Amino acid sequence: MDARAIILKLRQGHSPDREELTWFAKGLATGAVSDAQAGAFAMAACLNGLGDAGRVALTLGMRDSGDVMGWDLPGPVMDKHSTGGVGDSVSLILAPALAACGVYVPMVSGRGLGHTGGTLDKMEAIPGLSTDVDEARFRAITADVGCAIVSATGNIAPADRRLYAIRDVTATVESVDLIIASILSKKLAAGLEGLVLDVKCGSGAFMKTREEARALAQALCQTANGAGTPTAAMLTDMSQPLAPALGNAVEVGVCMEVLSGNRAAAPRLHDLTVALCARVLALSGEDETTAKTRVEDAISSGHAMEIFAALIRSLGGPPDMEKDWPTHLPQAPVVGEVTAPRAGHVAAMDGEALGLAVVRLGGGRQVETDKVDPAVGLTEVVPLGTQVSPGDPLAVIHAADEARAEAAAQAVRAAITIGDAPQPADLILERIEP
Repeated sequence: MDARAIILKLRQGHSPDREELTWFAKGLATGAVSDAQAGAFAMAACLNGLGDAGRVALTLGMRDSGDVMGWDLPGPVMDKHSTGGVGDSVSLILAPALAACGVYVPMVSGRGLGHTGGTLDKMEAIPGLSTDVDEARFRAITADVGCAIVSATGNIAPADRRLYAIRDVTATVESVDLIIASILSKKLAAGLEGLVLDVKCGSGAFMKTREEARALAQALCQTANGAGTPTAAMLTDMSQPLAPALGNAVEVGVCMEVLSGNRAAAPRLHDLTVALCARVLALSGEDETTAKTRVEDAISSGHAMEIFAALIRSLGGPPDMEKDWPTHLPQAPVVGEVTAPRAGHVAAMDGEALGLAVVRLGGGRQVETDKVDPAVGLTEVVPLGTQVSPGDPLAVIHAADEARAEAAAQAVRAAITIGDAPQPADLILERIEP
């Protein structure tokens, strides 16, 4: 086997066979494949695709590049995964809400990718918290707390760890084949009994059109179900941020509000989380309508908050996060409003541009070595359809300095279109069943 020969074959439009892709995945894990070769492979896959068989082969090769876990717990072991969007912090509410309903959630998550935020970066905005744990600790937290949100351990899909970082900085994030291999290699290695996928569609998603999102959802479900993991998907709207906050600490703050029982703080975030939880519970055999009520009760009663606080403590975070979270989250030194330049309605949003504005504030990475500033971001982002007058706030910027704040303000104004009232989109666009 030779990395150059495999890359050449893929570049010429021929999908490598299973043995070649298994070898390449192992090489990513061991270092036999260089960063340059990994980047070339990602670009060739993005341009030419791997084909159905190649996608499955790469997924299984990346899964088998490390350990594949098994569980012996007194309840179903389930998870969800989002394909990425802006203001999407569902995982931080979903994992403890499901745990409150008796589901064990060993969630292996990722960092920011392109214009979208990463669950691990959001978690690590909490002072003292680290998502890097070994497998023994991962197992213990999942069993004791009911859920764990951690980075892939060194032995869980190590091939994906390398390829994920390289995709982030080589403009190859949008490849359907690489998205599927990345998502499913980690999820299948975690030993799940069921999986629900949240496939985003719209300006803030990687899949901009409904057709693209549907094709991705169907391919994900086919691959995962073919590998023996019952999997369903929802296509969900990302024509605007899911929550009114974009950035690591500010999104944690919104999640704490929702977990405190304040649905009004982020109604779309709350409602989608409940729907996804109910679908997970339905995969485990519950009636979905009854499951939705159970999830809503788990959140409104504070039970999910208690579990999330226990998870934070188990990962080294503050012991009293549920009681005093505003004082624990980092604050940016420069805070200011972005105002509407004219009267009208918020007619459209370029979600990707909003996400990139947060990246340029320091809330994400432009190269692998960038250090993320957890305090920066946007809050109070107005929802689509809001009627505004000149000078009304469109969002609040949290920045490290005045220069970055001004640049972000210009980007936000350019990303938000003021015009006629838009036709509202459903939050859940389609369901893809197993």
